[in-house]
Amino acid sequence: MAEAITIAATARDRAGKGAAREARRQGLVPGVIYGDKQSPVMINLNAKELERQLRRPGFFNHLFEVKVGKDTHRVLARELQQDPVTDRALHVDFLRVSKNSRIEVAVPVHFINESKSPGLKRGGVLNIVRHEVEVFCSPEAIPEELVIDLTGWDVGDSIHISAVTLPDGVVPTITDRDFTVATIAAPSALKSEENAAGDEAEEEEED
Repeated sequence: MAEAITIAATARDRAGKGAAREARRQGLVPGVIYGDKQSPVMINLNAKELERQLRRPGFFNHLFEVKVGKDTHRVLARELQQDPVTDRALHVDFLRVSKNSRIEVAVPVHFINESKSPGLKRGGVLNIVRHEVEVFCSPEAIPEELVIDLTGWDVGDSIHISAVTLPDGVVPTITDRDFTVATIAAPSALKSEENAAGDEAEEEEED
C-alpha cells in the first residue's frame, strides 16, 4: 500500500468549454471532485504536476490528497479525458473517499521466481490470462500489485485466484468461480514430442 500523494489545486468558479480552454491556455487542467455525499468542487490543477503523476504507474489506483485552499480532499482518480492526438490531459474527475469507503480497483499482477518454476525451466511459456485483477478494498489499503510466486508450477498447471495471497481486507470482485490468472503452457518442441509419442502408441495398438 502506497502513501497518499499530495497535489495542490485551486478552486474555479466557472464551468463550461470556454472556462476550460482558458484554464488550459494558462497551463492548468480543469477537474472536479465529487462523491461521499458532499457537493462537487470544481478545481484547476497544474498541468505539469498532473502529467508527472500520469507518468507514474497506477494513476487510478493511487490515493491522492488534493489541497484546495484550506480544505484537503482524499480522492481517487476516476476518469481522465485526454487529447486524442497528443495525449495531453484535458480534464480529470476525482472521487472523494473516506476511511469507511469500499471501492473497486484493478490491481496489476506481478510474477516472481520464474527460475524456480519447473515448467518454465523446461521451456514452458507463462500465459498470462489476467494482467490485472479487479478487487474490493478500502482506499487506505489499495495494493500496488498482486504478487504470484511461480515456484513449483509445472507445464499444464493453471494458477487460479485461490492460489494468490491477497492482503487483509482485499477480496476479488468475482466470487462465483475460482477464475484463472495464468497458465504454464507447453513449449512447441514438447508438444511435438508428446504428439509423436501419441502417434507411435496408436500405431503399436493397431499392429
